[in-house]
Amino acid sequence: MNPQENAELLAALMRQEELLKQLVAAINKPKLGLHSEAGNCKIYCNRQHGGLWYTLNGEPSDVPQTALTGYLKELRFENTERRKKETCKLLITMQADRTYILESGYDTHFSKCILAAIATLTPEQLYSPITLQPHPGTTDENVLFCRIWVESELIKASYGEETDWREISKQAIAVTKAAAEMVF
Repeated sequence: MNPQENAELLAALMRQEELLKQLVAAINKPKLGLHSEAGNCKIYCNRQHGGLWYTLNGEPSDVPQTALTGYLKELRFENTERRKKETCKLLITMQADRTYILESGYDTHFSKCILAAIATLTPEQLYSPITLQPHPGTTDENVLFCRIWVESELIKASYGEETDWREISKQAIAVTKAAAEMVF
């Protein structure tokens, strides 16, 4: 390359960098005006109220969308009280157009599907958005599974009674943390 071509290439790269900075700033800008998307949105993942998942704003409200796509930011277990009983929940934090926190019983098929699938992934795969798609059981109307997609690939991870959920959970949480700490 001659000096003229080097200068033109450098100028083009600098323009691209500036456009990228503008794009990132636009994406990170909060919505202005009236809207209903302040704060986190908590979604309960079970079929208790007729749908596949729902929110609570006083009364249960079905979530009509059939999938959530975003960046998996955190998996964690939390002890909480529901119906005057101590119970353990899996909380799945997803960053999309806003922060979504999905809650599911720690030992439900929904949670097991997510944990088993995420445990098979690499941090690099979780650096991209994933899609969570609740899927009803066919033989029991109370059962809810979850399909996990990375780009257009369905992540299949089987499990059974012999599955070591403590190890699967540790692996899924470790992969999620590693992805959240990645810098490109």
